[in-house]
Parts: sequence; C-alpha cells; structure tokens
Amino acid sequence: MYAVILTGGKQYRVKEGDLLSVEKLDAGQGETIHFDQVLLIEDGENILVGTPVLLDAVVRAEVIEQYKDEKVLVFKKKRRKQFRRTRGHRQQLTKVRVGGIFPDKSLAPAVEAPVPKPKPEVTVTAPAAKAEAKTPEIAEAPATKAAAKAKKAAAKAKKGARDTRSKAAPKAKTVGKKTAAPKAAAKTRKATKE
Repeated sequence: MYAVILTGGKQYRVKEGDLLSVEKLDAGQGETIHFDQVLLIEDGENILVGTPVLLDAVVRAEVIEQYKDEKVLVFKKKRRKQFRRTRGHRQQLTKVRVGGIFPDKSLAPAVEAPVPKPKPEVTVTAPAAKAEAKTPEIAEAPATKAAAKAKKAAAKAKKGARDTRSKAAPKAKTVGKKTAAPKAAAKTRKATKE
C-alpha cells in the first residue's frame, strides 16, 4: 500500500515505515502529525484518486528530527562588469517516519495532544518593598549627576589643553638634505628683504 501526499509544495510517494525529509514542519521531535492532503492511495487492489485531494484520507507520521540540509552555493556573475557574488543557503528540513496510511480518518487512531510544559513560578515583591527600595536610589541620583557634570567639565578642560598645544608654531620639515622653512618664517623673510 502506498500514497501520494502533498506537503511543502512538493509531492511524495510514501509507504508505511518510510523515512522522509520534507520542508520544515511546526512540530517537535517525537510528535505525531497527520498529512491530510492525500492525492492518491493504492492498496494493491483499488486505487483512490482525489480531485485534487481525497477528503477523508490521512497519512500519519512521527517527527524524527529537525535539521538543516547541506549548504547550497549560489554564485552570480556578470561578465565584463566586475560583478561576482557568492552566497550560501541551508534549507530547514524535518525528517519524519510514516506510521500509517488511512483512506478514512475514522480508521486512524487518535493523536494524543502534547502536554504543555508548566511555566516557572515568578516571585512578586510587595509594592511597599518596592517603594522603600527606590528611595535610596533617588537620594543618590543627584550625587551621581553632579559627579557626571564634574567629569564632563574635566574632560573639556583636558581637551582645551590639547587644542592649545596643537596650535603651537609648526616645526620645520626636512626634505632630503635641505630644511624647508614653514610659511610663517618665509613671510618674515620677505618682509625683511623689502
């Protein structure tokens, strides 16, 4: 007995016990899922063909693992334009094992609903305790603001000192064996010649 199912925009021919890699499904490892888009079922004697799907048919499968496929390299090039681009892609896949093929949903065993995990308990503090905890922070806040202002002022003073040093008279540049005088010195020479 085999069936043709539709999932992830692709069709798969499956039989009981087959391992199948399909596009990623929203199910955890060990969960049981039903493929309800069954296009065809063949049991050796009869062939049931859907138009486009069989309404009551279902294929049951168990999720084995969620994984990524091997990397596919995508290379693009435009000749004479100095354009090359290489990208990689790994497709998200789900591996499932087909458990049974049922032409009628009523023949399929019921799927057990997954048990939700309990949420961890969150401790809540009393509002009075919160108010008491905030009062020391408020008292310290102005002191930290004053310290921050003093720090900024010190940084500005330090920066100002650096700026005055950089505006000092430029040094003479040596080019080869000769020494090139700065422009300021050249102007004073011209003034003395005249």
